[in-house]
Amino acid sequence: MELLRFATVGSVDDGKSTLIGRLLYDAKSIFEDQWDAIERTSQNRGEEYVNLALLTDGLRAEREQGITIDVAYRYFATPKRKFIIADTPGHVQYTRNMVTGASTADVALILIDVRQGVVEQSRRHAFISSLLGIRHLVVCVNKMDLVDFDRAAFEAVRDDFLQFAKRLGEVEVTFIPISALNGDNVVDRSESTPWFDGAPLLEHLEGLDVTDAEDFDHPRFPVQYVIRPMSNEHHDYRGYAGAVAGGAFRPGDEVMVLPSGRRTHIEAIDTFEGSVAVAVPPMSVTIRLTDDVDVSRGNMLASVHHPPKAARSVEAWVCWMSERGRLTPGARYAIKHTTHSARAVVQSVEGRLDINTLTEEPGDGLSLNEIGRVWLKTTEPLFLDWYSQNRRTGSFILIDEVTNNTVGAGMIVGATEEDD
Repeated sequence: MELLRFATVGSVDDGKSTLIGRLLYDAKSIFEDQWDAIERTSQNRGEEYVNLALLTDGLRAEREQGITIDVAYRYFATPKRKFIIADTPGHVQYTRNMVTGASTADVALILIDVRQGVVEQSRRHAFISSLLGIRHLVVCVNKMDLVDFDRAAFEAVRDDFLQFAKRLGEVEVTFIPISALNGDNVVDRSESTPWFDGAPLLEHLEGLDVTDAEDFDHPRFPVQYVIRPMSNEHHDYRGYAGAVAGGAFRPGDEVMVLPSGRRTHIEAIDTFEGSVAVAVPPMSVTIRLTDDVDVSRGNMLASVHHPPKAARSVEAWVCWMSERGRLTPGARYAIKHTTHSARAVVQSVEGRLDINTLTEEPGDGLSLNEIGRVWLKTTEPLFLDWYSQNRRTGSFILIDEVTNNTVGAGMIVGATEEDD
C-alpha cells in the first residue's frame, strides 16, 4: 500500500495532538491498554474527558505543561493506505523541531482554532511548510463545536487564509471544518455540518495523490553501500545499494558515475523480493552495472542526459538548530548531502527571514530557530538539484565536527558551477 507522511502544524493550543489522538482512536489504531493509560492519566489530572493529546505528548514536560515540545511520530494504516504522522510543536522556540518533523512530510495539516482565526503562528508554519516543499496543505478549522458549527465562522477563516496563501507559491489548499475533541469530520462525516460537502479528513488523506512531489524525470541514485558478499556462491557479485532519489532506473539504461564521469549501463536491479524491471523514488534497491567501474559510498549514479549540477558554491535557505552558537561567515562545518560528506565554510549570510512578516531582512548571522539565506563553499563538488525540483538532492545538513551534532538544515536554491 502507498505510504503517506503528514505533519500537524499550527499555533499553540489549536488541537494538533488532540486531532492525532482522535484520528488514531476513531481509526481503531490504538490498543486497549493505551486507552486505559490515558484514561487514568486524564482522571488523575481532574479532566472531565479522556485527553487524547496524551497519545502523542509523551515527554513529562509536555504532559505537565500541556504543550508539545518534541516531534512525536505515530504510524497507522487503513485498508487503503499506510500513514506516518509527525506531531510538531507550535511554540516559536521549537521552530527547529517543527522543521524536522515537516521536512519529510507529503502533506501539512494546519490546525486553526475557529475562535482565534488565522494567527501569526498559523501563517509562520504554513510558510515554513511551503518553504520545505510541501505542496499539499489541509487547513483543519478546529473547535467548530464551540461556535455551534457556524458556517460563517468557518468561511471567515477560509477566506482569510486564502488571501495569505497567495504568497505561498504553488500549493494546493483544502479546508475542513472539524472538532478534534468530538471527532466531527475527522474519520466520519459530521451531521453538524450539513453545509459542508467535502470529505472528512481521513477520507481526504486516503485519496490524496502526492506523486507530484516526486521528480520522475531526472534519475538520481546516491550510493549508500557497496555489496560484495565474498561467499563461494556469490564471489563475483558486486552491487550498489541505496534509495532512488529521483527519476526511473531500468536494466539497460546508460548511467553516469559521479564524480568520475565514467559511463556504463545497468545490468540488473535487485530487491529483497527479487529483481525488478524499474526502480523509482523512494524504493531501496541494489543496482548492478555491466562494467567493473570504481563506485563507492557517496558517489552518485545519474542520467547521462539530465545530469545534476556540480557545484562547490551553494546558496541555500538554512534553518539554524544549535543552542551553542550562531552561524556566521567564516564558520566551518561538515556537510552531508545525500550519502556524500564533505566540509564547508560559510561565505556569507545574505539575509534572515523575519518569520513574523515573512520578509527577508539584512543579517550577519543566524541564531537558534532562525532561517536565513546563506552561501557556502564546499571542499568537494556536490551533485545537486534545486530543492524545488528534488527534496532529496536539494537538501543537506550541517554538522559541528567537534560535537558531531547536527546544527543546521539547508534547502538549496542556487549554486555556481564547480570552480578551482
